[in-house]
This record gives sequence, C-alpha cells and structure tokens, in this order.
Amino acid sequence: MTGSPDELVLAEHRGPVLVLTFNRPAKLNAWTGELEDRYFTLLDAAEDDPDVRAVVVTGAGRGFCAGADLQQLRSVGEIGEVSAEDMARRRPRDVPLTLRKPLIGAVGGVAAGLGMVEALYCDIRFGSPSARFTTAFAQRGLIAEYGISWLLPRLVGHSRAMDLLLSSRMVDAEEAFRIGLLDHLVPTGSVVDAAVAYAADLAARCSPGSMATIKSQLRDDADGTYADSVTRAEGLMLQAFRGADVIEGVASHLDKRPPTFPSLPARSSDVPL
Repeated sequence: MTGSPDELVLAEHRGPVLVLTFNRPAKLNAWTGELEDRYFTLLDAAEDDPDVRAVVVTGAGRGFCAGADLQQLRSVGEIGEVSAEDMARRRPRDVPLTLRKPLIGAVGGVAAGLGMVEALYCDIRFGSPSARFTTAFAQRGLIAEYGISWLLPRLVGHSRAMDLLLSSRMVDAEEAFRIGLLDHLVPTGSVVDAAVAYAADLAARCSPGSMATIKSQLRDDADGTYADSVTRAEGLMLQAFRGADVIEGVASHLDKRPPTFPSLPARSSDVPL
C-alpha cells in the first residue's frame, strides 16, 4: 500500500493491477474535492505507468461512495457565481472515462448520487451482496448530474433509467445484477479479490493496445451508425495487422504459452494504438 493510512484514496499494487480505495469509511467514503483530486492524480499516474495494466476501484468500510459530502453541500446556495476561469482550473469530472486501461469497480455497500456515477464510469462492475445503488439526485433537489442521464439508459434502458432517476429508490445487489448495474455478483468471499482476479487475467492474457482501442471503439461508436462502426473498425484492423501484438497473439496461441504483449505507450507518445 502506498501513501499514509489517512490518505483519502489508498493505492495498492497487486502485480499488474492497481487497487485504489476511497478512504473515508466513517463517512461512507463521501466525495470531496480533495478526494477527487487524489483519485484523479492516481488515475493519471496509472495511465502512463507501464507496470499497471488494469485498475480496480473500491471503497473502504461499509460503502463504495455515498455521494457528495452533504456537509460541504449545506452552504452551496451561498456560493456566488462560478467563473469560467474557476471551472477551467478543475479537471473534467469524467476523467475515469478517459483511462485507456480497464477500470474495474468493486462495489460493496452503497453507491449513491455521485458515488453511483463513479461506479458507472467503470468499464465493468463487480458487486457484493451488500451492494446498493441510488441516484439520490431528485431527493436532494438536484438534476441528473455528470452524464448519468447518458450513461444510465445505455445500461438499463430508458424507462428503468427514468424510474431510478425520478424515484431515487434504493436498488439492492440482486436487482442491480438483474438490470445491468452490476456485471458480476460475488455471493461469497471478497468482492475486491474477485475484481482483482478478473483484472489480473486481463493483464496476463489480453493486449493492452487492443483493450485501449476496444474501449475507444465502444465510446466513439455509441451514437454512430452501424456502417460508421464497420468503416472505423476496418481502418483500425489494418493498423492492428501492421502491429506486433497480432504476431505475438497468434504465436503465443499456436505455441500454447502465455503472451508477452508490450505495455501501452505513454499518452505523449506518437505511437498509434
């Protein structure tokens, strides 16, 4: 584990998997600006660390993240107009969506409001039987924040998203798994260990370049046509055939050995994925 035990987000390397843990257990890991800065800084570092091939994010104690710290929101109405300059000083809230490496959520306990949004920013979500989700926004006089009105219908469908956003009702782990908020329900054992095992398998068996490109395809093709998706895939396929990963992927399969794919180049590199 890196950092002191009182860090707002803990970082632990488990082989090629970086585990990030929101660490305000007494507050159910309620979100603050300081926690956000620490989390995003760790994601930025993981992005260009060749030894990190996947990231698992979870919460300490009984919750994943209970949303924004309500003590900080109490005086929100007293805050004056925020200037464009002030907004520009903060990173976009959807930084986790830009991570090229797999981001796996390990949800135990409640994921509420902004905490639910952060869970949805993950590529894949594991949940324990104690996992619970609530949008919470309507019950706090808020709107559907930070892109959840785009993300949620694509996971659960339009009418279910409307239900969850309007009612702010609590969704338990079984329902979350049934409707698609959770991809894997872990009935026994540690949900973090299960998520790490999955992430480690990706790290061992799958090309980092391929996974980064697939993530970009799913993001960029979400609102396009099928024909556009096919056309884009054809261009990306030609790039892949010219790369070393295809040679290694085929050779390792024929040789019946684990593949040795290279790490992703740093974002500043001009090497195409």
